[in-house]
Amino acid sequence: MADVVRLAVWSGPRNISAALMRAWENREDSVVLDEPFYAHYLAATGLDHPGRDEVIAAGEADWRRVVDTLLGPVPEGVAVFYQKHMNGHLLPEIDRGWIRVLTDVLLIRDPREVVASYTKARASVTPDDIGLPAQLRLHEELTSAGVAMPAVDAADFLREPEAYLRAPCAYAGVPFTERMLHWPPGRRASDGVWAPYWYAAVERSTGFAPHRPRNPELTGPDAEVAAECLPLYERLRAHRLRL
Repeated sequence: MADVVRLAVWSGPRNISAALMRAWENREDSVVLDEPFYAHYLAATGLDHPGRDEVIAAGEADWRRVVDTLLGPVPEGVAVFYQKHMNGHLLPEIDRGWIRVLTDVLLIRDPREVVASYTKARASVTPDDIGLPAQLRLHEELTSAGVAMPAVDAADFLREPEAYLRAPCAYAGVPFTERMLHWPPGRRASDGVWAPYWYAAVERSTGFAPHRPRNPELTGPDAEVAAECLPLYERLRAHRLRL
């Protein structure tokens, strides 16, 4: 295990997490795993997400077995095991001790933008849906235990993708490669079975899209959720990586 970098990137939905997974998978020394706790999350909560039955059938609904995979063997020649996680999938019954032995990074985004994007795929949204409460809990838990967990803001990243890829590479102790900046379009075998519902943009992509300032106009419950999550985002943003 000591010979493999297990890079766990903890995000909320509608961030740049799928594009980041593409970047790391395009390295010659890496394998990726897409949202391994999703099946357990849906089975345990009973929530009706797009493709729910497919996700549960294709995934592992026992969180203990998921953890075994995250800490277990990797194919020969693999130096980086990149794990794309959704913070909201970390339900209370899941033990957290194993997280401390990984190399952890937090990926954050302005909740107003997240809510505006999320509600294009689902009719409603809650703070837990976009993961910010869980992100703050995990960040506070790890940092209070002396475990580093740098936060990367998606807007910062898209302004300077190469710089914000080099920094996590250095943090993880692996060399940067320009292969991380561009990748072939299309679906991957490593994509979760939920890809048809969420990954249309990343499937068309060949690299990181330029940053575009957004000012979504939210109303009603959507605006209330964004307003509730904004202070949590600001608290995490105060710890963001600044280059």
